[in-house]
Amino acid sequence: MIYLSILFSSILFAAPVDSALKEAMQKRIYEDRYWALLLHYSGGESEIEDDSFFISENGRVSKKDELVATIKALYGEEAADDNSTACRYPARKRWLVQRLDLKDLPEAECREYEKILKRVDPESATLVFPSAHINSPASMFGHTFVRINSSYNSRLLSYAVNYAADADPNRENGVVFALKGLFGGYDGKYSLLPYYDKLKEYRDTENRDIWEYDLNLTKEETLRMFEHIWEVKDVRSPYYFFTRNCSYEMLWLLEAARPGTGLRERFIFEVIPLETVHAANGERLVASTGYRPSKRSKIEAYKTVLESEDIAAAKRLARGETEASELDGKGVPVQKRRYILEASIELVQYYYQKGELEKESYLDIFHNLTSARAALGKAERVEPKRPPDPLKSHRARRVVAGAADISSEAAAYFGFRPAYHDLTDPLYGFLRGTQIEFMNIEGYATKKRARLEKATILSIESLTQSDEFFDELSWRTRIGWHRDYLDDKSRFSLSVGAGLGVGNDYGYIYAMIDPQLFIVDGGAETAVDAAAGLVIDRYSRVTNLLLEYRFKHYEGGRDQNILSFTQNFRVKENLSFKLGYRYIQRETQNDTYDENSFKLLAAYYF
Repeated sequence: MIYLSILFSSILFAAPVDSALKEAMQKRIYEDRYWALLLHYSGGESEIEDDSFFISENGRVSKKDELVATIKALYGEEAADDNSTACRYPARKRWLVQRLDLKDLPEAECREYEKILKRVDPESATLVFPSAHINSPASMFGHTFVRINSSYNSRLLSYAVNYAADADPNRENGVVFALKGLFGGYDGKYSLLPYYDKLKEYRDTENRDIWEYDLNLTKEETLRMFEHIWEVKDVRSPYYFFTRNCSYEMLWLLEAARPGTGLRERFIFEVIPLETVHAANGERLVASTGYRPSKRSKIEAYKTVLESEDIAAAKRLARGETEASELDGKGVPVQKRRYILEASIELVQYYYQKGELEKESYLDIFHNLTSARAALGKAERVEPKRPPDPLKSHRARRVVAGAADISSEAAAYFGFRPAYHDLTDPLYGFLRGTQIEFMNIEGYATKKRARLEKATILSIESLTQSDEFFDELSWRTRIGWHRDYLDDKSRFSLSVGAGLGVGNDYGYIYAMIDPQLFIVDGGAETAVDAAAGLVIDRYSRVTNLLLEYRFKHYEGGRDQNILSFTQNFRVKENLSFKLGYRYIQRETQNDTYDENSFKLLAAYYF
């Protein structure tokens, strides 16, 4: 009797699973795009290398085997709880049920999934872009992650989906972190956490403005995304700084929500966070834009309503050097006292987050300042001026072409750069004073010869401007070949420099000291480069200007002067014209001479 019961159950199970498998093979649904998206298939195999993600032993290299294994597992459940296939893979189950009209699947109680689903309450989604972090090379590209919006009124109660390398760049050697990030030395993983925590990390701790791009995903599409997030949330994959990075992994989620989009196909090699926002906009996913200013932006806004002595008072209050009551006896108008106290409250939070105040001191100062401010009543809030939307900025890749005059010799000039932005590009939509370039190649050709002007492997500049609120250090580095040496050949060099800058609404000036190392005829030669520059960017929607003078002293006692000027004219979002002049002192074995060059270039960004 028992034997017959088992046999009868096997027959009942075999009938629907065999029917489902037969239909799946006939329809070849393992070739469907959505199935490939759920498995993160690209180039013939899954980009996920974690075996725990696959049911079949061949799942990473065979979509067909993984499909068969999934159907069999759904029908042959050995667990009816959170460990079941149905609970672990809700997106797979939903799609297979719809695609094959599956019947009589075993029931499973997915308590953990249902609990998180209820808590997250997915209604819509937002692509979030924390802008560049000017003093961190690892963050100068910015970052993107997805926010799952709930039915609650406050977006702060929503949840964020993030992907990041399982490493702490602040605790590792910077060079080691960069190299391991470039070559897949870290595992990356998805995480689901409260959006408020991400705001604290990026907006308040790292002082990065937050841009929120609401997507036009439907509730059903958002749920489909969440189901896939659940499937990959504990999965690890190699993290690559340029390719399989935080922003690239978000594209899988967006495509899982709306499979008809071709987001990943827009990228050949490098995946830059801001470019993924452009890609989403290009696929008509972006519905609206929101902006959340950083802590630093909020503090800087008080420069519009406070004088220098007021700012100095706010800083003393924030450090606990004076009491708020001291403002009462100095005849300071009530409105100005409000602003001073508000600025000091923002500053004390900033100092604490930077580790400049102990927690006990911070809490005591914060309590006293907020109490004093509350006693003065309500007033109009000081809001930071909203900067240009990064979505309106130029794209990352650039080609330049035009005419040049090199020492009275006519030349055709050309260049290509895969990423990303330099100080002579249109500033509109970018963080002021930042430059980061990879593999920028430029050259020119005359009737007699063709020359390489530069081949930049990496160039980073962070020209921060000190003011009454903040004292900042500027820095820059460059690695590659260029024609800045005494002779007119393109020489390999490495430079790392630091300096200071100050500015206002019209522009800024800076001074830098750049120690340099040149490789010359198989040997090494050092130099110290002292530079002074001026940037005028008040009307960056239309034009911006860079003027720089450099005095270079070589180890053998030889000196060199270099002067450069570039005026950029922004015609459209991705088209500009550059007018440039460069003077450099040259030296040969027998003589010295001056080289003057003029350029008129068109730059197209894509």
